[in-house]
Amino acid sequence: MGNPSLQFLAFSLITVIFYQLFRSVRWRQFVLLASSCYFLISFTHDFRFFLPLMAFLGLGYAGLRLAQPTRSWSFPITLILVILCFIWLKKYTFLPHHFFLSFPYLTVGLSYILFRTLHMIIDTHNGLLKEKVSPLQYALYTINFTTLVSGPIQRFQDFTAMVESPSCPRPSWPDIGIAIERIIIGFFKTNVAALAFSVIHANAIIQLSQADPRTQHTLPAILAFASYPFFLYCNFSGYIDVVIGIARLLSIALPENFSRPFSSESFIEFWSRWHITLSEWLKTYVYNPLVMNLMRRFPAPQLEPAWAVFSFFVTFFLIGIWHGQTSAFVFFGFLQGLGVSMNKLYQILMARWFGKKKYRALASNSFYVAFSRGLTFSWFVFSLIWFWSDWPQVKTIFSAIGPREAIAVWLIIWVGAAVALARWEALRSAALSIQIGGVSLLYSRYWRTAWATGLLVITLGVVMLSNRPAPEMVYKTF
Repeated sequence: MGNPSLQFLAFSLITVIFYQLFRSVRWRQFVLLASSCYFLISFTHDFRFFLPLMAFLGLGYAGLRLAQPTRSWSFPITLILVILCFIWLKKYTFLPHHFFLSFPYLTVGLSYILFRTLHMIIDTHNGLLKEKVSPLQYALYTINFTTLVSGPIQRFQDFTAMVESPSCPRPSWPDIGIAIERIIIGFFKTNVAALAFSVIHANAIIQLSQADPRTQHTLPAILAFASYPFFLYCNFSGYIDVVIGIARLLSIALPENFSRPFSSESFIEFWSRWHITLSEWLKTYVYNPLVMNLMRRFPAPQLEPAWAVFSFFVTFFLIGIWHGQTSAFVFFGFLQGLGVSMNKLYQILMARWFGKKKYRALASNSFYVAFSRGLTFSWFVFSLIWFWSDWPQVKTIFSAIGPREAIAVWLIIWVGAAVALARWEALRSAALSIQIGGVSLLYSRYWRTAWATGLLVITLGVVMLSNRPAPEMVYKTF
């Protein structure tokens, strides 16, 4: 049930009905906990497969109880133990193979449980989480079925305030309508759009792997590289749309995780629009503390820009480490860190050479914006190669296209993205400018109802008539 499916939707709607049946806080907690446990059980019915995950949850709660401001000695030990246990359970390849558990076990949602646990431990130690967290609160927050598989990552204080509010209102009819619209859009993204991009990507990879070395491979390479970001976006953001809609029916407001990332004009901006809650978590618990500690340890004003660049690299390098256990993901993280840190260095140098006023004027130029947007997209496309493939496949692909053709492919994607995204932004602005009664047509109730109905019909048609199942949730593996 980890994918957005009709089975998952039916399960969620049953949970909503029981959850909203009574207004008692205890009742709502019971329903949410029971539903989350059932959701976990749906992945496997063998109790042994849950033991490592349960042990990790227990370790996290024990660390939370020890992470008091007065117990400074236990704080670093707790953090190290939790992180090492996560690395061990995820089977990172730099550890000896015989060191791992020999039997299969469930790791769904482990990465997101790690973020939530570390957030509570750090905030408790820093005095930001003053109230004592009960085992029930901890369980509800860490294994909540709406956010277990792929996030978003919500603060404990925000989540608990909604779940434990005695005056938490039931969703109004407009809220229900917005939630259903969000669920329909999410299902369309995951079951139709993501499926289409997945087929394009898979077929292009087959052509690259089996093509005659005497033929041109430019088009298959462009399709293979450029289709995957759109597949990943539809696959991931579609699931987020579904769970945000379901949570809204439960009177729980989940944070947004995407904000039109392909409209970003820099790689730094991209990561403020893509997987937003992960970026904010890393900014809060990695980037900010690292920058502050470096500035305190080396208090030289001329070094502050260098510390910012270095901290950006470290922060986004960790994204690759978090995503996977192999050296390919390490290199993926290196490319993320390189992209963001070089982007920051470029901004610093441009502001220093041209002055902030002239640099802002340059950055607002339409051609410069299109150029930057295309570069941002093409760098993300390039870095994702090590996200969806391993080193042997990377070697096969680049052996097929050769270095000159690889450069040509990247340039075509860069220029093509610059032009296509600029046209898309212009089209969107023109559509938003059409108003009826002072309200944009695209945001009017009638247009949204018609749009959601059309997407629903298309989605149901694809689900019922297509012989291909929806692609697996990529982020379910993290």
